[in-house]
Amino acid sequence: MVKNLLLTLHLVAVISWMAGILYLYRLIVYHVAESEELVRGRFRIMERRLYRAITLPAMGVAALAGAGLISLDPQYYLRAHWLQVKLGLVVLLVASTIHAGQLAHRLATNRPVGSERRYRVLNEVPTLLMIAIVVLVVFRPF
Repeated sequence: MVKNLLLTLHLVAVISWMAGILYLYRLIVYHVAESEELVRGRFRIMERRLYRAITLPAMGVAALAGAGLISLDPQYYLRAHWLQVKLGLVVLLVASTIHAGQLAHRLATNRPVGSERRYRVLNEVPTLLMIAIVVLVVFRPF
């Protein structure tokens, strides 16, 4: 029962986190490309709210629920190589999330952040990490 509750919480939080980070990077792409100040102001508000109210809390809940799942059988999980690789990829996903928040903050303070093309490429990083993580969890290749 506890395992199912933690797993449900973990999955819902991960879905929310991924939705938030993917949308945040997309907003950043549009924000960088925008020249009209009124629209840029709207992007600032949307980015801040999305990051603080959805993305960061969902990431935190996903981490706590994941830690809770590991704590149910630490002997197995901490020795599972697939989980070790997954956790490494999750660290990269956390770094990508924090980086997006830093970019949004730089945009909010009108500091240059780079080209639109750069952020279109960065927008794909969370998706690729997510795919690799799901493959590891489903197939547990090692």
